[in-house]
Amino acid sequence: MTITPILLKDGYKVGHKFQYPAGTTLVYSNLTPRKSRNPDVQEIVFFGLQYFIKEYLIRQFDEYFFSQPKEAVLKQYARRIDNYLGKDSISYDHIAALHDLGYLPLEIKALPEGCLVPMRVPVFTIKNTKPEFFWLTNMLETIMSAITWKPCTSATTAFQYLKTFTRYAKETVGNDLSFIPWQGHDFSFRGMSGVEDALISGAGHLLSFAGTDTIPAIDFLETFYHADAEKELIGGSVPATEHSVMCMGTQDDEIGTFERLITEIYPGGVVSIVSDTWDFWQVITEFLPALKEKILARNGKVVIRPDSGDPVKIIVGDPEAPAGSPAYKGAIECMWETFGGIITEQGYKLLDGHIGLIYGDSITTERQVAILEGLKQKGFASYNVVLGIGSYTYEYVTRDTFGFAMKATYGEVNGAGRDIYKDPKTDDGTKKSAKGLMQVFRNAAGKLELKDQCTWEEEAQGELKTVFKDGKLLVDWSLTAIRNRVKEMLITDEQHHTIPARRAEGAGVNS
Repeated sequence: MTITPILLKDGYKVGHKFQYPAGTTLVYSNLTPRKSRNPDVQEIVFFGLQYFIKEYLIRQFDEYFFSQPKEAVLKQYARRIDNYLGKDSISYDHIAALHDLGYLPLEIKALPEGCLVPMRVPVFTIKNTKPEFFWLTNMLETIMSAITWKPCTSATTAFQYLKTFTRYAKETVGNDLSFIPWQGHDFSFRGMSGVEDALISGAGHLLSFAGTDTIPAIDFLETFYHADAEKELIGGSVPATEHSVMCMGTQDDEIGTFERLITEIYPGGVVSIVSDTWDFWQVITEFLPALKEKILARNGKVVIRPDSGDPVKIIVGDPEAPAGSPAYKGAIECMWETFGGIITEQGYKLLDGHIGLIYGDSITTERQVAILEGLKQKGFASYNVVLGIGSYTYEYVTRDTFGFAMKATYGEVNGAGRDIYKDPKTDDGTKKSAKGLMQVFRNAAGKLELKDQCTWEEEAQGELKTVFKDGKLLVDWSLTAIRNRVKEMLITDEQHHTIPARRAEGAGVNS
């Protein structure tokens, strides 16, 4: 469905042009993450503004507003608003004037995409560049907020997974971090709130990882972030079964389905096989030992995929299950007993490279830690598992997860500047806004901070740089540059958070 972008706003925005004080010539606003609902996350990964600018401020405004006949644009706008607020409730001269101008008279200054931004530090500011279009700045609040909060939130969530995978890899594997991009796999597409939601979230995931089943997120990054799948790894996956495949093979011949998959359909390479269609522990304790020689003879890896139950108990073991049972031991210990493996340089067990495990149901950052810590306590390396990150993670969030809000903090009326702000007495402080012009700078520790109530000279010297002005994109980030920035942020973060190394006791090779 195509809607003219001039109507992509909350209804109350329609009349604000007429409500500002007479003589208003400038409105200066910002988007800021105000408060984290997760006490362990106090910085967000900024991502997605470039998509918004290219898709909405440039393509959609050009195609569905400026390139359309003026009469048709005004007729469409009047029809909608007259039927919404009442006939002739407002005038439309300002819409006609914008169409006559032929571009959006706005300037957006932003931080580099991919950087870590603390709470209460703005990620971008926006102001009008022509005095008669002061109303345009905050008219865009609705669509800017709706589009930008989600990619930032998903990129931030993915970064939390990345930090945890990296810490446990360094502790239990060593300095080889090459497997980490594949340890977090995006399984969220089917559970997201529409295709655009899946794409912007899936792209945020791919800032930290390469594993994804959200194929069009790759197209998204090629379209809006200069990625090229022929020249770089944007995202990838492996052949994998679903329950319908296993069911069609029948329960009586489930092991036959396993054998056909690994010897005939995929005699080499990686293949992931869903393994809980009927009895997961039978697969682990009967089918895998029976197929051991065929699995070890392959040039590739067979990945076992449990898909139900408590992921921590399934992978690590259930201490409440009968002692010595497969459920008590957990899948990784059972697979080690069958296939053995190596001992990493950090002294932890790592399964033979022909066999592995992925779990993609109801994974959260808390469960991720529980799984990796549980494996570590049993002497197993973090690389024994891949975790699928689905809509349970990426969709159980809102704009308020990190308190994103776009608010005006400065304006000019009759040529005089006004520092404006809100500070509700009935609020807990979350909605207290900054005042005036803003400068974002790096402190002595390299962290971003905000200085408000600045002069124009100070505002011009900060970390916020002009990325869009008067209808033109001025800064065009590539996926490579953003990923490199995320890696830099990871290194910086690790310098402040470390996990003490602990060598597993009793770790040994079981051949």
